[in-house]
Amino acid sequence: MYAVVGCTDCSAMWLLEDAHTAESATCPRCRRTHQTKKLRHFVEESDREAARQARSALLAKRDGNSAAFADTAHVAEMEQTLADDSQQVTDDEYLSGVGIDPDTVESAAQSDDTTQQSRPEIVRSAISSQDTPTDETIISYATNRGVPADATHALLEKLTQKGELTKSNGVYRLL
Repeated sequence: MYAVVGCTDCSAMWLLEDAHTAESATCPRCRRTHQTKKLRHFVEESDREAARQARSALLAKRDGNSAAFADTAHVAEMEQTLADDSQQVTDDEYLSGVGIDPDTVESAAQSDDTTQQSRPEIVRSAISSQDTPTDETIISYATNRGVPADATHALLEKLTQKGELTKSNGVYRLL
């Protein structure tokens, strides 16, 4: 059994399953916990879809949109329409509709240059990808990927101080 209940504090309405057996319920909007026996039960339905539809009707009525709600399809019908692939707009149709060439977008997405890493990620990758990651090899790796040498050195110090790295005999290791 499903019930449409309302919060006494913020006027939110939500579905509550097993309203007669549950001792308490928490409002999804204001997070207040209510005793279910003190909550106002607007509608009780045995079917979840019917309860959802009733909640939608109550919300529309409260907001003064009863006429618009009456003209709108049932929630289950709208979900079925959305699930039908023939009703959906493809990415290419959308991009073309807003004046963007879909082929250009696809080629840009496939280029290797779009995989951006942050500087700390590049330094971590340098350490994990090398057998003996020393200052020189890490700085070389990072500068090849656009991180300046002084920034790499500063990141190595920072990550070591934070306890993410350790340096022993000139070789770094991720912790």
